[in-house]
Amino acid sequence: MPMPERCSRFAEYRDKVLELFASKGFGQVGMRELATCLGLAPGSLYHHYPSKQHLLLDLIEEFYEELLATLGRIEKKTKRDILPRLIQAHLNLHREMPWHFRLAERDSGCLNDDQQARVRQLREQYERRLMQMLGPKARLGEQGQLAAGHAIANLLNSAPGWLTQHMLADAERNELLENLVSGAVEGLLRSPAGASSLAKANSLVTVRQ
Repeated sequence: MPMPERCSRFAEYRDKVLELFASKGFGQVGMRELATCLGLAPGSLYHHYPSKQHLLLDLIEEFYEELLATLGRIEKKTKRDILPRLIQAHLNLHREMPWHFRLAERDSGCLNDDQQARVRQLREQYERRLMQMLGPKARLGEQGQLAAGHAIANLLNSAPGWLTQHMLADAERNELLENLVSGAVEGLLRSPAGASSLAKANSLVTVRQ
């Protein structure tokens, strides 16, 4: 089923919708409340989004589109020192789109089967692109490449939340995160066993969340 045309008011009120989903939880938000948030009559919202799952998918698609665009901009600018640039770009994007990261990781399971398949397709595209950019450093087989891409994506997308409870200056927080993530990724790419173990650990963390 093709996606409905994006609502023009969606862009204007996107942050309110994101905050509503994130603060109340996707399951606790109804279409009438979403329509009010967007300044629309419920019937008008249904014209653009037959269900709130369609709206959630729109937000998650937007998230992966921006991630892929970010990778494209980095790749276009430089072929050297890719990893530090990737880490910094993800830290910046997390500051700009914190609710998107949270929804993509926490609420994708609320989508129907076809929508979840679309999210998996976007995520796998993003993970493959990451590994293509980091590929010259990799010494992994095909399955190791897949595991490493998944693990690295989880690291990049979850790392900004690791130190939120600590009162640190931005520069100090960024330096700690860059050192932690770069060390983990470089070690992972050198070791097929490390890629597999880290991917399994990330899967366990995701399940527990």
